[in-house]
Amino acid sequence: MKQLTRIIQILLGITFLFSAYTKAVGPGFFEITLMDQGLVSNRTLAGYMARFFIGLEFGLGALIVLPYYVKQLMRFTFVLLGGFTVHLIYLWAIGDTGNCGCFGEMISMTPEQSIIKNILMLIVAFVVFKYAKVKTISKSIVLGFMSITILSMWFILPMPNHEDFPFETFTNFEPKGRVDLTNGKNLVAIFNLDCEHCQDAAVEIGKLKNNHSNFPELYVLFYQEGVTTVPEFEALTQSSFPHDFIDANQFFDLIGDSPPRIYYLDNGIVSEIWDADFLNNITTTFDLK
Repeated sequence: MKQLTRIIQILLGITFLFSAYTKAVGPGFFEITLMDQGLVSNRTLAGYMARFFIGLEFGLGALIVLPYYVKQLMRFTFVLLGGFTVHLIYLWAIGDTGNCGCFGEMISMTPEQSIIKNILMLIVAFVVFKYAKVKTISKSIVLGFMSITILSMWFILPMPNHEDFPFETFTNFEPKGRVDLTNGKNLVAIFNLDCEHCQDAAVEIGKLKNNHSNFPELYVLFYQEGVTTVPEFEALTQSSFPHDFIDANQFFDLIGDSPPRIYYLDNGIVSEIWDADFLNNITTTFDLK
């Protein structure tokens, strides 16, 4: 039994390490998730909270793998997972079916799925608490390791400055859900639903996407001036991209002399802006063949 307990103890620790890793490779998504779930009010606070939890999970996972203070660590695990589970139950109760962010963007889980995952982890933690062999070392070593791990996240994952990023407020695109436009290479198209030039561009881009498996992520910000709806636009252009809506002020701030316009974002930096020749620009930039 002791050997089996040791194995599941290590697996529990690895689960926390993996959870921290999936958030660390794309902290912006975790920040957006914290904001969307109402845990923080702005991106700056979300950045601090995200780094704290990532460091906490890294530190806890590493300590659980070791044989020291196992019962104390399991008590802390009960409190941590219990708190997360209560929050997830709330999200589930209000009908939130989006990715809860437990494993970042790497593994999408609904609140309901994550509740089940947490219950299984709590069961494992209870078994470890009851049967694991306990060893002790200086508490200052354990506390120091945890503190250093948490604080190191601000050096490993420095806080970005999004003040001049024109798309900071756009974090949800239907039907994809939560999106972090500050991570990776993305395209953002500005379309007027009633604009014939926008419709023509969507037809061409849709064909390009269908012909290339390595087509980049493209998100559309729609301005609805007339009566055309998104389903009608998609049916007319035979295209479908994750989308959100903008008002008139945002629309005219984001276009040039006339729509459409496409922004090429490289890790949150506006690398290029295209007002024409979209197919050639996309094909060249992303080496589509």
